[in-house]
Amino acid sequence: MKRSYELLEKRRKYVQNYVADNQHKQMKLIVAELSDQLFLSERTIYNIINQDPIFCDVA
Repeated sequence: MKRSYELLEKRRKYVQNYVADNQHKQMKLIVAELSDQLFLSERTIYNIINQDPIFCDVA
């Protein structure tokens, strides 16, 4: 099944904003929380985090 580009970008923005808002927490805990919320593997979350940030929406 092909994923919508808009949905992938929305998920990417959500992950980046969540990481920015929770910088006081350890990265391992942030990734575990996101994994539970989004039903994604930890590896997928780390890949999203390591991508270039979307500057227009990250505070």
